[in-house]
This record gives sequence, C-alpha cells and structure tokens, in this order.
Amino acid sequence: MDTGTLFRLDGRVALVTGGSRGIGRMIAAGFVAQGAKVYVSSRKAEACEETAAELGSNCIPLPADIATVDGCRALAAALAEREGQLDILVNNAGAAWGVPFEDFQEAGWDKVMDLNVKSPFFLTQALHPLLKASGSGARPAKVINITSIDGQRLNAWETYSYQASKAALIHLTRRMAARLVQDGINVTSIAPGAFPSSMNKAARDHGDAVAKNIPARRIGVAEDMAGAAIYLAARAGDYVVGETITVDGGLVHASLGASIDG
Repeated sequence: MDTGTLFRLDGRVALVTGGSRGIGRMIAAGFVAQGAKVYVSSRKAEACEETAAELGSNCIPLPADIATVDGCRALAAALAEREGQLDILVNNAGAAWGVPFEDFQEAGWDKVMDLNVKSPFFLTQALHPLLKASGSGARPAKVINITSIDGQRLNAWETYSYQASKAALIHLTRRMAARLVQDGINVTSIAPGAFPSSMNKAARDHGDAVAKNIPARRIGVAEDMAGAAIYLAARAGDYVVGETITVDGGLVHASLGASIDG
C-alpha cells in the first residue's frame, strides 16, 4: 500500500469557480500546494488575476460570468482552448439573498436558484467532454459541488432561496453522481459551516461570538476547507461517490444547542 501520494494532485488540472475569494480561494490554494494546475474563475477579472499572482505560477486566472447557461458554455469553451482534459471541477460560485418573507422578491429567488443550482449543472454538462477525457474507473475525474449546512438544517435567517438552493444542490449531487460515475467521473459535495467570507459576514466579523454555538468552539479556517477538498479531489477520495461531507465543527450532526448561519 502506497499512502505517500494519497493526497497529492501532481499533474492534475482543476477549475474552481468563485475561486478568487472566500471558500473558493481556500480550495484553490490547497490544490496548488498539492501540485495541481488550478484555473480560478469569477466575474471580476482583476480579482482572479490578484489571486493567481498570490498563489503562484500554477494558478491561472480565467474570469467568466456563469450566471447564465451561455456563460457556463463560454467558460467551458475558454478552458477547452487551453486544456485537453479537466481532472477536477469545483462548483463553488454562489449567491445569497436575505429578505423578510412578506417582501421577498422574484429577483432574489431567480438569481440565487440560477447561480446555485442551474449553473453547477450546466457548467458540468458543458465540461463533460473534458471531464470524460480525464476520467476512468482506475482514476476518476472529480466534480465537487460546494453546498452548505443550510441545505441540511434551518437557520434563523430569512434566506429562503439560498436554503432551498443548497438542499437542491445536495440532492442534485447524488443524481449527477449516479449518471456520471458511468463515465469515470465522481460527483460529491462539501457542506461548509461557518467560514469567514463576504457571504458569511457573521463568521468573518464576529467569529468569537459565532464560535460559541459550534461544538468545536471555533469557526472554520482555510486548512479545514482545503483538507476536505483535497481529500475528495485526490486518490484518497476515489471511492467516494455522491456523498456530501459536512465541514462545520459539529453544528449539524453533533449540536445540542441553537443554530447559526452557515
């Protein structure tokens, strides 16, 4: 048994959407550290370029707006111009919307559901030829959807479309896994809890207060997220199919107290 390379990603090509900041950047940095060539994508070209410059020559900016199906297909085409195959796709780009029930707008529903559910599906579909070119039973390609603990349990915030979208993506992960495993492509998801980001300002700005409601008594750090993603992306996770790994310090599965936003 060779365990020395179980978590290495040498020679692997990855694409991380929403990869210029927050959880996406944590994952991109972890992949680069393990030897992968990582394309980071987001709407803002400058942010992608800054992240790539910080993470080094194995990180390449590939800005795109994947809020529409056409945008997903454009990103896939741009990657296909540069690579003949894709080993790892991380569907991380997402949006949230919080408004009281009486005032919740259709725009807030459609924006979140489109980016959080529709885009991961259609981007994976558009990249299917590149993923299939990489994957095999012996060494599958990987699709990792970034879901949320908000898709597993309720929180106190009136983020109706966000919570619904993450629950939908968890189930979509299982359905996609059942189909794509036939092509040597493993689909899984990571459900983060409280990690500091622009989407989770509570964890970012009030980490000590948030940590009091988490069994582990702290919020997540970059290594926690990178570690889970590396495990699923590397040889170590080759036999994991359709699973959602919850990375939240025990809030969902080991909590006896009040919930917080994840």
